[in-house]
Amino acid sequence: MRETAAERHDRLLGLVRERGSARVSDLASQLGVSPVTVRRDVEELAGRGLLDRVHGSVSWPQDRAAPGAASGAGSGLVLGMLAPSATYYFAEVIRGAHEAAARAGARLILRISDYRPEEDHARTEGLLSAGAEGLLIAPGWQHPGDPAAFGDWIASLPVPTVLLERRPAAGSRLDGLDRVCSDHAHGVLLAVRHLVELGHGAPLLMARADSPTAIAVRSGYAEALAVLGLRAPQDVIDSVPAELAPDAFEAAVQALREAVVSGVATAALIHNDVDAIQVVQRLAELGVRVPDDLALIAYDDEVAALADTPLTAVAPPKRDVGRHATELLVERLGEGAGAPRRHLTLLPQLRVRDSCGSPLP
Repeated sequence: MRETAAERHDRLLGLVRERGSARVSDLASQLGVSPVTVRRDVEELAGRGLLDRVHGSVSWPQDRAAPGAASGAGSGLVLGMLAPSATYYFAEVIRGAHEAAARAGARLILRISDYRPEEDHARTEGLLSAGAEGLLIAPGWQHPGDPAAFGDWIASLPVPTVLLERRPAAGSRLDGLDRVCSDHAHGVLLAVRHLVELGHGAPLLMARADSPTAIAVRSGYAEALAVLGLRAPQDVIDSVPAELAPDAFEAAVQALREAVVSGVATAALIHNDVDAIQVVQRLAELGVRVPDDLALIAYDDEVAALADTPLTAVAPPKRDVGRHATELLVERLGEGAGAPRRHLTLLPQLRVRDSCGSPLP
């Protein structure tokens, strides 16, 4: 299976994080890609503040602690963070956590799980071994059964722990932990309501099923239709990354085109941004234009504004999730175990651009 850019970015970050610094030519050799590809990756990651560039080499930013680094005098608390990725959605979550830790005088240590939930426990033990006094945990869950299969250990961690962007089952042991999450159901409701107010019927949903966010978008879609008294025009169209499963991606686009051409739907919500941009491009080749033939909203708002036709998008408050979770963890470390647990839910925003067009007459 072909490696995605996000997966390659995570491997690159892991190599630099372990060494502290590395030459671009060495990274290209170890990653098995061309120096041009690595330079392009480094430019993107440096632009996000995840790496520093110096004369053909890259280094871990000085204001972000590398695993095992000794803490200086007055550095304060040491916080550990486990994230499933250091790119796309979670890059902003990490940035928000880092900024909040710096303001609190704390040091943040990062581990990346690469969406391998079976490795979460070992990586978290690494954070504890590196001196983490409190933990921010976003498990690498992808499927509905993953919390039960790979999550029980989190409730037994020996230090205060805050879950990030994860909603365990009600009544489970993990449900008793502090957590900070985006309300994806609210975000989907914003999108559906906007399209209906423009004069469209119930929009179609094209969505992945490979992450907690994707699963939440799917369930939020059903809730939004119920709230607005609507019925889905047809079943959800299953989406997959075009670069990983081109045939399945093409089948999904064809299903969406058929729904538009047959008059089943005039609007759609697509999770996520990258898929939405590729869908719009392919639909144009098939004679379906956005927004003239199809009003479209993307979910995540990572790159939606960069499309040829800038996409209206639901924007979860990713950086604020990281910031509030870190602030909550610092408070928890100061309050002790007796203080009430907190579940903080942050509301996404709808950023309106060109892909929905004007209200229907």
